[in-house]
Amino acid sequence: MCDDTHEHTHEHAPEHTHGIGRRALFVTGAAAALTLGSVSFAAADGQGQQTRTVRGTLPPGSPDFVYVPVEVPAGVQELRVTYTYDKPSVPAGTPGNALDIGLFDDHGTELGGRGFRGWSGGARTEFFVRADDATPGYVPGPMREGTWYVALGPYTVAPQGLTYELTITLTYGDPGETPRPVYPPSRAKGRGRDWYRGDCHLHSWYSDGRRTPAEIAALARAAGLDFINSSDHNTHSAHPHWADQAGDDLLIMLGEEVTTRNGHVVALGTEPGTFVDWRYRARDNRWARFARDIRRAGGLVVPAHPHATCVGCGWKFGFGEADAVEVWNGPYTPDDEVTLADWDNQLVASVRQGRAWLPAMGNSDAHRDPDAVGSPQTVVLADDLTREAIQEGIRAGRSYIAESKNISLAFTATGGRGQQAGIGERLAVAADTPVTVRLEVSGAPRCSVRFVTDQGVLFTSDPLPVVGSGTVEWRTTPSYAAYVRAEVRHETAAGPVPGALAAFTNPVFLGAAGTVSDGRTAAGR
Repeated sequence: MCDDTHEHTHEHAPEHTHGIGRRALFVTGAAAALTLGSVSFAAADGQGQQTRTVRGTLPPGSPDFVYVPVEVPAGVQELRVTYTYDKPSVPAGTPGNALDIGLFDDHGTELGGRGFRGWSGGARTEFFVRADDATPGYVPGPMREGTWYVALGPYTVAPQGLTYELTITLTYGDPGETPRPVYPPSRAKGRGRDWYRGDCHLHSWYSDGRRTPAEIAALARAAGLDFINSSDHNTHSAHPHWADQAGDDLLIMLGEEVTTRNGHVVALGTEPGTFVDWRYRARDNRWARFARDIRRAGGLVVPAHPHATCVGCGWKFGFGEADAVEVWNGPYTPDDEVTLADWDNQLVASVRQGRAWLPAMGNSDAHRDPDAVGSPQTVVLADDLTREAIQEGIRAGRSYIAESKNISLAFTATGGRGQQAGIGERLAVAADTPVTVRLEVSGAPRCSVRFVTDQGVLFTSDPLPVVGSGTVEWRTTPSYAAYVRAEVRHETAAGPVPGALAAFTNPVFLGAAGTVSDGRTAAGR
């Protein structure tokens, strides 16, 4: 096997390029992308491998995506890329260099097109693709002749710029065959209409997680979960690798965490093999198109950790396209408290404007040890343990969020002639009708219960006993409280600051129908 190695240097600034030969620049409008000149390889001619090295520097303010075209000749068995970039010291409070990477094939880089072949973000320094195999995060498939594209994503760039080096290696030979993917079933055994526990935001080694699907499934079962959703960053490559982990006791749904520069969104329960593009910002006016694509693929649109403080994590697209929102993400922290308050404000606006309300979810966002799968978890009232039934329960808001499998809640409102409504439902009684709100709790020792309405917190209980079980009741009327939701909070050390959440419910709405839209449906969206 011979090794034909050449070096090409790409140095580029926002308006020009220089180096060996003239490199073409293409700026593709709202997508904020830049395409460099091509890297060419000779025909195989009996050679086993050929390698090219590409160097360049990206200045501060570079486009979100920089594409390096690679001319792939016929007869290629494998394409492999390794890369490095510099990480100079920067002043305190200034982002340093972070460079993501991925690959598009001969179908091109069109937004929402067919060219996607993988993304590892900043989780790996090398990857390969072949017809029969690929690095986790990448998709096996035909190695066709044509122009492929290494995609660079300068997530943050230091004031000194970002200098990178790519090494691209083609191996020639029998291309092999692409295996037919096998996906997990959309149904598990279930218990009929019941409360099912799930965690819909999880990361495996197919993006930046460190756990295999088998390890995640084992942890999900240990956490008492009935369903999970695969949600690796910007890739669907894990979808065929979950089938062996599903069973009568665990429903595995498939999705993606669509990770844009203006926030992240979980595509929950899409059809197997669905890829959702992420290469846009809020200012590009592309988001509604991809939200519709998620729903057309059978999924729910769930903005994730909307007030997270990491770079690019805060949600900037608004909630008009959302089916639910992740209010609690991983261990309960101040940004979750902000998200909870923001979500409650949206409930108030829904009551005032008579429009649909947005249900809340909680997920672990677990990546690696010690991240706990199933903490928190969303507990959904569903007709069965199927993808469609779980999604319908989430969309309707028939759910509560619990810190762990140890906590169980039953929340109802009763009034009039024995009429009763549960979580996510409406108690349709006259405005002056006395209503009794009742919360039954287990597994929450020394926690306090708060009832929250459109007027704020109107009731706080004494701490529950050390056994963690108890029943709390409160009386109100629809004219005094348009909705009531329950919070179960841990003890706090001192002062008026509430303790961290142990559990909370979606609301029960009180009053005649028409005050606010009931439930969540896709109709008219």
